[in-house]
Amino acid sequence: MSEAAIAAISTPNAPGGIGIIRISGENALNIAEKIFEPVSGEKLSASKGYRAYFGAAIADGKKADEAVCLVFRAPHSYTGEDVAEINCHGGLFVTKQILRAAVEAGARPAGPGEFTKRAFLNGKIDLAESESVMALIGASGKQAANAALNTLDGMLSSKIEECARAVMGVCASLSAWVDYPDEDIEEITGGEMKAVFESTKKELENIVRRYDCGRAYTEGVDTVIVGSPNVGKSTVMNMLTGYDRSIVTEIAGTTRDVVEEKVLVGDIVLRIADTAGIRETSDKVENIGVEIARKRLERAELVIAVFDGARELSAEDREIAKLCEGKKKIALLNKSDLEAKTSAADIEPYFDKVVTISAKTGEGRDAFESALSDILSVGEFDPDAACLTGERQRECCLKAIDHLGEALSALEQGVTFDAVNVCADCAVESLLELTGKKASAAVVDEVFSRFCVGK
Repeated sequence: MSEAAIAAISTPNAPGGIGIIRISGENALNIAEKIFEPVSGEKLSASKGYRAYFGAAIADGKKADEAVCLVFRAPHSYTGEDVAEINCHGGLFVTKQILRAAVEAGARPAGPGEFTKRAFLNGKIDLAESESVMALIGASGKQAANAALNTLDGMLSSKIEECARAVMGVCASLSAWVDYPDEDIEEITGGEMKAVFESTKKELENIVRRYDCGRAYTEGVDTVIVGSPNVGKSTVMNMLTGYDRSIVTEIAGTTRDVVEEKVLVGDIVLRIADTAGIRETSDKVENIGVEIARKRLERAELVIAVFDGARELSAEDREIAKLCEGKKKIALLNKSDLEAKTSAADIEPYFDKVVTISAKTGEGRDAFESALSDILSVGEFDPDAACLTGERQRECCLKAIDHLGEALSALEQGVTFDAVNVCADCAVESLLELTGKKASAAVVDEVFSRFCVGK
């Protein structure tokens, strides 16, 4: 059902070749007609849709820009409503001027994600597919983009609905047997229920495992670079970013604060922080940086520990190696372009992987990418399979897995089937919440609040 029109700029808030002002809703074409004049003289409100009109965008009663207006008719549009998209030159002033004209003509400024929210409410896409829109926009690499696109195409929703239907079949049989005990209804056996619950639980566990393995592609890994002073941490940071992000000098203790950046290593996204060298120091300012480095190490998912291969391993180096215990960790034995005084064997006992590199020349980067892939288990990620795109979906799957586990436990303990049915029902509710069929208004609002305005 179409609502009053909303309008927003759907292109980035920056100069560009094209700027798009999108208008969607019940009176969208009438509003567009007031601020766009086709050279053909045709009325946009009479358009059959799926046409492009060349003409002029009008603001303050005069021509603001040459433009093209695309017209889409409900229900065959992105939102499921009548939509007009005015494509003008991508100047910041021009796009804002045309948006203001649309609002003055009767449109309401759109909220974050409101176009996609209307697509969801109008049945064009479900909640999981809606979330994949932002995942696709934010994708930093090919694997992440493929995974998001497959979810947008409905692969995840189809798999979740398949799981839900399997459990709902059991629930329906149990409900019929419990509610109509006098009818000649064939009772479902405990073995049949167990088979359905186990297979569904396994499928959901596989989906969650793929998400956890694929987070390095889809969301990025919270990563910290640590090491003692002057081992080349900042040079490693610059090697990974591809430019001089961190200051590099021969003076120990140059890095005092945390330098943060998102980098792409192969197709893996690292949310990486270069920290101060960890050592005992009487310098108050440097000591603050050291404490910050220790705290960042504690909360990081992945630690890249850098060691100077051109000098012997120090007590500070060994202490840093011990601080990395319990983490996913890679050791980089840096300065391979100089004479080696420390070997990989000296630090292998402390780390999952040790890679010899020269951050200065880039030698060893490919070996680092390979080690990173192994540690993060990204080889288990299949972007062509059903993929979760966020923590909300993961939590829904985990809740369903827990409820199915409770149902299986109830069966093993000989609990009455009506109690088993309660657990199975809860599992179905969690799965339907994932796709949005049973999601509360608060959940829906929270999902779309994270969208950008204009999408």
